[in-house]
Amino acid sequence: MNPIFDFFLDAYKSTPTFQIILEAIAFVFGIASVWFAKQENILVYPTGIICTIISVYLLYINEYFGDMMMNFYYSVMSIYGWWNWSRKKGSKYVVPISRTTTKEKIIGLGLFIITMIVTYVVYRINDYDIQIANYIDIFTSGIFFTAMWFMANKKLENWTLWIFADLITIPLYAHRGLGMLSLQYLIFTILAIYGYIEWKNNLNNNLQTV
Repeated sequence: MNPIFDFFLDAYKSTPTFQIILEAIAFVFGIASVWFAKQENILVYPTGIICTIISVYLLYINEYFGDMMMNFYYSVMSIYGWWNWSRKKGSKYVVPISRTTTKEKIIGLGLFIITMIVTYVVYRINDYDIQIANYIDIFTSGIFFTAMWFMANKKLENWTLWIFADLITIPLYAHRGLGMLSLQYLIFTILAIYGYIEWKNNLNNNLQTV
């Protein structure tokens, strides 16, 4: 069989069928969520919530606590983002696409640092033997945490953070033998690049009409 197919299939030979089905569902809804985000469509949140709730369970039983925490946070932040994106004043949405201010960048840096500390503590509390891959996980958790907050507030820079962290996560999941999730993050990266371009064009067009 083709080595590429072997890579994606071998990891699932001993995996229970229900876990494979759940991962496939999370895969589809995760891709759909990023696609809707690219389109600035509020469906990014209900599809994302389905993906993250399933992912929390799958990551928990596999003891990837850093990623599990991030997906739990995504679920909570998705509720906030859903509310924030849907707010209107008259016929106009209250939250337009914009760039981060200096204050928001500082807040984002704070979230990044706090998230890494909390994620590390979670590993230690669970008496987990932290390996190099886990330190990478802790680092990307901080980036993803900040990216999700930026996205909930429609900040253009959220896409830059997603792209950077996705590129790190692709080989990380491949190393762990999670082929389907590795492929998912590859697709996330491609969609995030298009998302950045579309949001940037949208922002530029809005500035020209002001």
